[in-house]
Amino acid sequence: MMLMAIDHIRDYVARSAMQFLPTDLTRTTVAIFFTRWITHFCAPVFILTAGLGAFFWMYRGRHAKRELSRFLVTRGAWLILIEITVMRMIMFFQFSYHKKLVFLIILWAIGLSMIALAALIHLPLRVLACFSIAIIALHNLLDPISPQRFGRAAWLWDVLHQRNVLPFMGVNFVTAYPVLPWIGVMSLGYCLGTTFLWDAPRRRSFLVRLGLGFTAAFIVLRAINIYGDPVRWSHQASATLTVISFLNTTKYPPSLDFLLMTLGPAIAVMAWLDHLHFSLTNPLIVFGRVPFFYYVAHMLLAHLIAVAMNFARYGRAPFLLLPPPSMGSPGNLFPPNYGFPLWTVYAVWIAVLLLLYPACLWFARVKQRHHGWWLSYL
Repeated sequence: MMLMAIDHIRDYVARSAMQFLPTDLTRTTVAIFFTRWITHFCAPVFILTAGLGAFFWMYRGRHAKRELSRFLVTRGAWLILIEITVMRMIMFFQFSYHKKLVFLIILWAIGLSMIALAALIHLPLRVLACFSIAIIALHNLLDPISPQRFGRAAWLWDVLHQRNVLPFMGVNFVTAYPVLPWIGVMSLGYCLGTTFLWDAPRRRSFLVRLGLGFTAAFIVLRAINIYGDPVRWSHQASATLTVISFLNTTKYPPSLDFLLMTLGPAIAVMAWLDHLHFSLTNPLIVFGRVPFFYYVAHMLLAHLIAVAMNFARYGRAPFLLLPPPSMGSPGNLFPPNYGFPLWTVYAVWIAVLLLLYPACLWFARVKQRHHGWWLSYL
């Protein structure tokens, strides 16, 4: 949760983000690339632990699978609704849908994966585990398939496996997060829940072996450079750039290499964290207990701070409330060198965390004291 904010603040604040992608090897620097790369771990871990959380919800609450299915469908639909309404207004300050793009991003991916998981949990657990691994391991075989093959159902392929613009009732939706591999990650997380019923030594040993196995598989598969990612790495002018090329895997949709690279270390770290005990006021726990509240609040705060910084710099400029060039606005609407140095991203990040901590702590305590059904949606 804390790392995620770095990337969103970078989009609003960093001068480099307004000019080029951080993964553009012809223009990026080590600092810019790794500022982006460290946040790659966020989405896979969110979605894996969402599946894990679904298992806990059912097991700890002694709920039947049909109850879990109902909850996953309603929670997933709620997240999709928030994505295309509230988050759109917060991220882009756009209220009209006329001739505007509507981006379907992380909440959409989580929501649609939850709806898929609502059906998948009724499979036998071993079958579901094999199915999940198959999706993650084999979905890159589908890369050459064009959506045009499916005729009128081409939109479904865009939702599952390819970024595209989908016109619907006069609104252009952008499938920024194709969901097929994310469904595999979430269902794998659900299957992983059973390991938390084991005794601690056995669970930790399994998580370490799984995490290191994923990481080793990434290194070997990426080194072979034949399958696992649609973009091959290559030798660059320097050893540093070659390493960056090696690590520069595809996120949209997440390739096999991308998921092995991120989930492997994350699962190994999960085993290490299993040894530790945190107080309820530790920031890691506070932010983690209120993920939806934190997500919405940090995005709003990051955007408002960026507007305030630009107001202080440019005054009442006509572009203040426009989405920045990093989010799709034409660059010619903004002054040259629009944005701030990279160190500013980290300064704003620390400020955002400090400002959000008391609010998140308050809401975490509200959720602890009250158990209304509606709180599970926030």
